[in-house]
Amino acid sequence: MKNTTIDINESTIKKYVESLRPENPEIRSQLDYGYSYDGKVAIFYAVQPDWNNPKKLQQSEFAKIRFYKSKQAWNLYWMRASGKWELYEPFPKSTYLEKL
Repeated sequence: MKNTTIDINESTIKKYVESLRPENPEIRSQLDYGYSYDGKVAIFYAVQPDWNNPKKLQQSEFAKIRFYKSKQAWNLYWMRASGKWELYEPFPKSTYLEKL
C-alpha cells in the first residue's frame, strides 16, 4: 500500500487560488491565476497572453508566502516593479496561513 500524506498548507493555498480564478472560460483565457509551492515557499502569479504575441502565455508573479521553521511563522511578500520582493506591511507575518 502506498503511503500518502496530505499537505494541509498546499490545500489551503490551492483553495485560495481557486477562489481567484474566473469561472467564465472566455475570461479565464485572458486572465487566470496559478501558484507554485515547494513546501515552504508559495509564489502566486497571474497568467495572461503576452501583449506582443497573444498566442504565448506569460506568468507575472505578484505575491509570495514563506514559512520560517525557526520562527514557526509565515511571511507575506509582494513584488515591487523593480522585481524585488518586499514584506507586505499591513499584515506581514502570521503563525496561521489562513490569516495571510
